[in-house]
Amino acid sequence: MSKILSQAMESRRGFLKATGLAGLMTLAAGTAAVAEDAAKPAHQPDPAVAAEIAKLPRVRQVLVDPPFLPQHEQVATGGPKVVEITLPIHEKKLQIDEDGTEVWALTFNGTVPGPMIVVHEGDYVEVTLQNLATNLMEHNIDFHAATGALGGGALSKIQPGEQVVLRWKAIKPGVFVYHCAPGDIMIPYHVTHGMNGAIMVLPREGLKDAEGKPFTYDRAYFVGEQDFYVPRDKDGTYKKYESAGDDMADALDVMRTLIPTHEVFNGKVGALTGENAMKAKVGETVMFIHSQATRDTRPHLIGGHGELVWEGGSFKDKPDTNLETWLIRGGSAGAMVYTFKQPGVYAYVNHNLIEAVMLGATAHVVVEGQWNDDLMTQVQKPGPIQAT
Repeated sequence: MSKILSQAMESRRGFLKATGLAGLMTLAAGTAAVAEDAAKPAHQPDPAVAAEIAKLPRVRQVLVDPPFLPQHEQVATGGPKVVEITLPIHEKKLQIDEDGTEVWALTFNGTVPGPMIVVHEGDYVEVTLQNLATNLMEHNIDFHAATGALGGGALSKIQPGEQVVLRWKAIKPGVFVYHCAPGDIMIPYHVTHGMNGAIMVLPREGLKDAEGKPFTYDRAYFVGEQDFYVPRDKDGTYKKYESAGDDMADALDVMRTLIPTHEVFNGKVGALTGENAMKAKVGETVMFIHSQATRDTRPHLIGGHGELVWEGGSFKDKPDTNLETWLIRGGSAGAMVYTFKQPGVYAYVNHNLIEAVMLGATAHVVVEGQWNDDLMTQVQKPGPIQAT
């Protein structure tokens, strides 16, 4: 076994051919495999349940790239539906900063983070997960919003060239993380290589504010925060690799330090700035959904406030109000709502400002509208200090 592991570190492609397994992912399964076996249903699907679900209307959700959300109703019309989603897995090379630093990202639908999914409480989420034949690794999906079977992870493992169809009922309204969880060390390896996203389960009657009154948002954005751990060579230069998984040994060494080399929004430094900045207008109510699959983070809107904040992500709970900074725990998502009152460029940051400024966790919101002097004005322009 040690010889095989050594071969894996030298050439992952050769290792895959020699073993016919998805590399270290399978060798390291261990206790995770036992847990998955225990999590799998011990009976065949219930025909009566299947027959009832078959009577429900089916809708196909067209996924879009973050920070945008797919078309959706804020208040559900009609009863529960089966929401069909196709989620292909791409292993692809991404450039994550302006210096040309590269990672072989493991992605849902080709993006970091994976796309936002939106359903309503009581809907059935039917996901066709596809592990493309061009990939090298085994993959699966764990929905934090789902109930049972390791969030679906125990029922969704697929090799390159395979697909699986997983259906689960959305019974918990809120915003939640989903991620790949193949087992053992491959769980953090896949997640820190970009394989995570978020799902929003809206109450059927829509959202309510802190006083229990219904409200709607004009726009919504999904900010997925990603920590990358890119290995360096002896000269301190970020290393590049031929294919997905070739960085395995090096990346695990960096990951063990718990210190990311990059902390970014939506896959790369500057992904939500400049031409890609989020947009709004004065008077618009905007929801920001923020996820982080591994590390705690502290979102803050510079120049605005969290007027309504579901810090833990649960829409069953009363939102907090008027927070300056809020906490998104590692492995979770949260939501914030703010109505913009002034035009200009707002910075949306992780308020660990080292991570925001030095590692990349900064986004911008460009807001159009009329300036309100009553809220803020420059009384005197910069100039020489005057004697008093």
